[in-house]
Amino acid sequence: MRFTVQYPIANAAYDPRFLSGKGLIRFAKTAEQAGFHAIAFTDHPAPSDKWLRSGGHDSFDPLSALSFCAAVTNTIRLMSYVLVLPYRNPLLAAKQGATVDALSDGRLTLVLGAGYLRSEFAALGVGFTERNALLDEGIDVLKGIWTSDDFHYKGNHFTALGQTAHPRPLQSPHPPLWFGGNSERALRRVAMHGQGWSPLIIPESISESVRTRSIGSATELAIRIRQLRDLLAEQGRTLDEIDVQIDYAAGTAPNLPADRILDSVSQFAEAGANWAVVTPRGERLEDTLAELVRYGDTVIAKFKPQTPT
Repeated sequence: MRFTVQYPIANAAYDPRFLSGKGLIRFAKTAEQAGFHAIAFTDHPAPSDKWLRSGGHDSFDPLSALSFCAAVTNTIRLMSYVLVLPYRNPLLAAKQGATVDALSDGRLTLVLGAGYLRSEFAALGVGFTERNALLDEGIDVLKGIWTSDDFHYKGNHFTALGQTAHPRPLQSPHPPLWFGGNSERALRRVAMHGQGWSPLIIPESISESVRTRSIGSATELAIRIRQLRDLLAEQGRTLDEIDVQIDYAAGTAPNLPADRILDSVSQFAEAGANWAVVTPRGERLEDTLAELVRYGDTVIAKFKPQTPT
């Protein structure tokens, strides 16, 4: 099991020092030293005030923040979680992603999603009902421009008339593409294009607000992973090619007792997950850094391969 730590300004009552370069440097370096395998930033470029007041959260631009982290770390992976690709022209997103990957020595993982905030789509001038088509075309554009010169593409939303974009990403053929969401459409994207799936472990009461199906337990996750296995087989692929990252705030948060975290993570590992998202509260910088160290010692260390004696 590997662990991704989400930058804590995704929580409402965060320490304002997390908005500074010094705060981000301390967090990123501590996470790397504590044994976290990835650091992640979410994506909300233009949220509504109504959403923020009803439980939403602040965010950095994920690719900008990941580029900053690349300069102050050495091994931790740099993850967009999630990047709403329909918000962006995919040729521009491809250039940003290739830049981060090249300058980080190949540490970028892009978790992509279709998005769910109707008001944010409207603010950005993007058609909400077209978000899935935009994502699917965007995937084609990313993969095409990253792997070929004189790239031609004619879709309903994007056109490439012989584009070439260098430097390319360092990772070959391109950075891993993971897909967020619990829907069958998300699973099909993973089977066709992905190297990873990042489902939310959420009850039915929350699923409507984030516009995705509920997965409420390790048992339900195992059922969906079997569905993914079948979809992969249709593409001539296997589950061995796919990472599965759970976001289970109720069972992986740093403030929980270590034995509870170990129990819940182990259940999901048995179901087929091999990554877990950890979201610190971030209410005080020093306490959060101590939580990361404690998590590394009491949880992450338990999942490290044992060295033969």
